[in-house]
Amino acid sequence: MTAPRVELSEVLPVRGGQADGPRVAVLVSLNFPDLTEPVADLVRRFTSTALQELEDRGARWHLVDTSAPLPEPDTVLDTDAVLLLGGGDVDTELYGVDGPAPNEYGVDADADRFSVDVIRGAVDRDVPVLGICRGSQLVNVAFGGTLVPDIADFALHHGDHDADLFVDEEVLVRPGTRLQDVLGCESLVVRTGHHQAVADVAPGLRLAAVAHDGTVEGIEHPEAWVIGVQWHPEDTDGPGAARESLFDALLDAARERTES
Repeated sequence: MTAPRVELSEVLPVRGGQADGPRVAVLVSLNFPDLTEPVADLVRRFTSTALQELEDRGARWHLVDTSAPLPEPDTVLDTDAVLLLGGGDVDTELYGVDGPAPNEYGVDADADRFSVDVIRGAVDRDVPVLGICRGSQLVNVAFGGTLVPDIADFALHHGDHDADLFVDEEVLVRPGTRLQDVLGCESLVVRTGHHQAVADVAPGLRLAAVAHDGTVEGIEHPEAWVIGVQWHPEDTDGPGAARESLFDALLDAARERTES
């Protein structure tokens, strides 16, 4: 059977324009290992939605396909913001676990290391970073944190791989965090479909949101503009308010950087 393939043309925004706003580097693996057709459809839909949200806000986005030959991280960092989208599992070697994780899927060690380099470089340059799902996990790993390789009691976090992988989940946002300020609430229902999550929050980061079972659902830097959310705000099957708030906040932070 021929493996599915996601083409760049399939994720381009429907509505385009002559954007002159902040530049955003968007990191996503369009064709990571083990890709199936249902997951390829999710990659198409989620990536397209994320790029459309940027276009609608006048951002000049640049997609970096981390499953393709990789450029030097410094070339990506000539930007005003970084957005890391979801995808396959993070290489266990990066967070100190020997051997493959249970139910491991879609690991691309080169993409992981490249993304970690970009995250670290962005923080060094005071470039705002938003990580979604895998992107949030990579933010934690970049700062020295660990991951849960496979959530044993997964019912809150994902559905059936043969039916609907994504489920609605209530997330509790920590008071006094940047994430709470962005979302304007202390709880919200999100779309989620993950079998891994942050375990130990990295030194230098702080917990920003949790699930009802205590699973980490959001992290952030207390000083730099760095936020990671475990859920998928770019899933159009879920509510749009949180998606709009997160993308608005990222672009506001990028504009503040360019104006300072």
